[in-house]
Amino acid sequence: MQIKESSEVYDVIIVGSGAGGGMATKQLADAGLNVAVVEAGPFFDPADPKTMTQLKWPYESPRRGAGTDRAFGEWDMAYGGWEIEGEPYTHAEGTEFHWFRSHMLGGRTNHWGRISLRFGPKDFKGKTRDGHGDDWPIGYEDVKPYYDKVDKLIGVFGTNEGLENDPDGFFLPPPKPRLHELFYIEGAKKSGVPVYPSRMSMLTKKINNDRGVCFYCGQCGRSCSVYADFSAGSCLIFPAQKNGGKVKIFVNSVVREVTTNEEGKATGVSYISKDDRKEYKLKGKVVVLAASACSSARILLNSKSKQHPNGLGNSSDVMGKYLHDSTGASRAGFIPALMNRKVSYNEDGVGGMHVYSPWWGDNSKLDFPRGYHIEIWGGMGQPNYGFAMNPNEFNKFFGLPVGGYGDSLREDVKKYYGSVVGMSGRGEGVARKENYCEIDPTTVDQFGIPVLKFNYKWSDLEVKQAKHMQDTFEEILHNMGGEPLGDKPDKDQNYGLLAPGKIIHEVGTTRMGDDPKTSVTNKFQQLHDVDNVFIVDAGPFVSQADKNCTWTIMALSWRASDYIIEQLKQQNI
Repeated sequence: MQIKESSEVYDVIIVGSGAGGGMATKQLADAGLNVAVVEAGPFFDPADPKTMTQLKWPYESPRRGAGTDRAFGEWDMAYGGWEIEGEPYTHAEGTEFHWFRSHMLGGRTNHWGRISLRFGPKDFKGKTRDGHGDDWPIGYEDVKPYYDKVDKLIGVFGTNEGLENDPDGFFLPPPKPRLHELFYIEGAKKSGVPVYPSRMSMLTKKINNDRGVCFYCGQCGRSCSVYADFSAGSCLIFPAQKNGGKVKIFVNSVVREVTTNEEGKATGVSYISKDDRKEYKLKGKVVVLAASACSSARILLNSKSKQHPNGLGNSSDVMGKYLHDSTGASRAGFIPALMNRKVSYNEDGVGGMHVYSPWWGDNSKLDFPRGYHIEIWGGMGQPNYGFAMNPNEFNKFFGLPVGGYGDSLREDVKKYYGSVVGMSGRGEGVARKENYCEIDPTTVDQFGIPVLKFNYKWSDLEVKQAKHMQDTFEEILHNMGGEPLGDKPDKDQNYGLLAPGKIIHEVGTTRMGDDPKTSVTNKFQQLHDVDNVFIVDAGPFVSQADKNCTWTIMALSWRASDYIIEQLKQQNI
């Protein structure tokens, strides 16, 4: 097949445009470098009036909000999902992993809940703390300056609380708790569970002229038309272009491999265009992978050559290994005191929780080593496709049929809507070498690129953590005067622990370390084997924490970008 090769040589080629790729684009372009961004999906701008985004009713959609190419429905802006036609992945027998992909400019930052938490000092030193997993080659003090910069550049609301492992930052004013959250606060306090204002990246105050301020429509999942919430395209890539940066974006371009020369150094990337199904090559002095933990590992494992027969950067044979996702379990309850609510003020707020509970437990006294935080949901948000009331659950409490259609449905909705409160735990699983992804030699995708095969099982430690979540949720619901909905998940159901990959926080496939024999990158996320290739997604994470990983992806991407700029100036790469 004839491959079309570009004559232009870019200073940096960045693969992926999400949190890590967006931040690298911003920092490297602002430094004057000529940057090419290669994105597997289409261009996307939430401010485009043709885009179905905010301030539209479900009846304005032909499908009433049901998605076709979106796993979470039409009101969520992340194209793609766990299953994408023509782009399969496989599993080792008896294992399970769900791989979420969002192919579009901005990647998964168009979907996420914008919960913006820093990793704490303990999170970088897991093995020292409890003997499980490994320590990072860096600590909190190495990343803190970049967390500070990300706070100020992106904007995050919250409060400084002086918590040991949930570090303070530079916060905008947080929104006040909504009514169902006030009930949660009282219930949690009775169980000794602390509650604080959430830390989320929506602007409650003006920070620059490029972005608007949140006006509390509560629809952040649709991606914000005034750029008040954070998405990588609107808040990093567009400003980089606006400020005069040399940024060229290649959309609908699926990277096959990183190309190399006779010396084994990277020379650029090869990609398939979705528009014409032809293969193209871009040339670059530096290649930065930010395609997501699993996608970047897949690209490198497929980048085989005489100099790199095991895949580019994989002399250690640990690429793809130590894959792990956040743990997750949930429970909801009916709160009778919230029946027949009168809505006397804007109850929507931001698109997500106004309060949360960081990990409070002492793991030395528990039967699992790592913690979790609690996310709270409920309230009076706009119903859309899939909204329903479960008659069986409400019958159990009232002995009366609930729902139906016509006047009876309207009356029941008014009576019960907003009376259900839910809690979700998001915790840390332990990184294990035996949980991994690899290339499946028998399967290719629609572009002829070999796909990933997953091998992943939760251990007893994650299951025990989920049991603690369920016990805590049920206790808090009873403290609120509520009744848990549904039966409590038991051991046979892993206490409601969601399957690996379902929380969409996967990390660890290209872990960093000081020893090239046991890691893929160094502490600046530079391949040990090839000095002009960097990885700035969550692949280099040595461990996950009991926090969402996006803020750490961006802080580390900024740190790696500074290192790239310095190394280019010194002509070391």
